[in-house]
Amino acid sequence: MLKDKILVVDDETSIVQTLTYCLQKEGFRTVVAYDGVKGLELARREGVNLILLDWMLPEMDGLEVCRQLKRDDKTRSIPVVMLTVKSEETDKILGLEMGADDYITKPFSPRELVARVKAILRRYQAPADPEERLQLDTAVIDWGRHTVSVGSKPVELTAKEFELLKALVDAKGRVLTRPILLDRVWGYERSLEIETRTVDLHISQLRRKLGKAGRRILTIKNAGYRIALDDA
Repeated sequence: MLKDKILVVDDETSIVQTLTYCLQKEGFRTVVAYDGVKGLELARREGVNLILLDWMLPEMDGLEVCRQLKRDDKTRSIPVVMLTVKSEETDKILGLEMGADDYITKPFSPRELVARVKAILRRYQAPADPEERLQLDTAVIDWGRHTVSVGSKPVELTAKEFELLKALVDAKGRVLTRPILLDRVWGYERSLEIETRTVDLHISQLRRKLGKAGRRILTIKNAGYRIALDDA
């Protein structure tokens, strides 16, 4: 059985070599692009399972590549991990708004990156019960189809946003701390230093996309988050 194929898009040769070596060592297949235009072309042609996408690229920057990927029916379901030296919260929010599923700041540990890649692929490809549907106000969640609609209009959630929503719903109103959400949704190894702020950024985007139903996601001070399912 062939391993998942990962597209690496970065204009720094040394980073590309490091990433491809680490990924291939773990059994992944890799394809490489050194500019945004080529990266977009390969994403549409190669049938990749995940994309590692640098922010600062020649020809077309990573944000625009991500935006076009998420607007294309053929590529919108491919998880995207942004790689960048930009570490400001506003930059991270911008990346998430463009549809990125995760965000890794350079310099990064190759071991951490591989762990994130495995976690994303594992959770993104996990089977769901095709019969399960849930309505929250005007939002309808179809677990099997991996879709969300608000007022009959489809809403584009990233893989991480969808898994975060599922984790909250599965908790049936119980409070989940940020570390617990990181573990359940991102699946990171506990030895890795992961910012819990990642959860806050995704919660913010999820609330916005769900409209009225987003107000059901409650912040519990000094604890974490819960979702109000009463009358759902």
